[in-house]
Amino acid sequence: MKKIAFLIILLISASSCVSTKSTLKNVDDNAPDLILKKDNTFSITQFAKDKKYGYDPDYPINIFFQNTNNEALNEVRFLNALAGPNGEKITFHRLETCCPFPTKRSNMGAGFLNVYELKWEGQKKPVKLYLNIYEKGILMVPMGLRLKQN
Repeated sequence: MKKIAFLIILLISASSCVSTKSTLKNVDDNAPDLILKKDNTFSITQFAKDKKYGYDPDYPINIFFQNTNNEALNEVRFLNALAGPNGEKITFHRLETCCPFPTKRSNMGAGFLNVYELKWEGQKKPVKLYLNIYEKGILMVPMGLRLKQN
């Protein structure tokens, strides 16, 4: 009897890890494919008008690009295109992986968001951005940031 109860609890726990419905609000499978520039950063032409874009796990920056075999490369391609609010050089590092969601673009059937911390000179508090390598969306510069000038 104890084995059956343990098995039931285990099954419930495993199935509750990933919801069957995504909470992501800004997925757009019709978004144009991302374009790489000569400096190996993504070409970004739009600026977010929603303050949640990139800063809220339900509104991540969707950077799906061809495949997800090298997620860090695509994240770096996006982050290296950005600058601080006055054009400052930013530094970044990945803090954590979080927020599982269902996706068809993963062998596991689930994707995760990567949380990055951005810093620049003169900044009072580091910025956290949520990046999603599994889904497509319109790629934009989050509010409060700029494009890096070449």
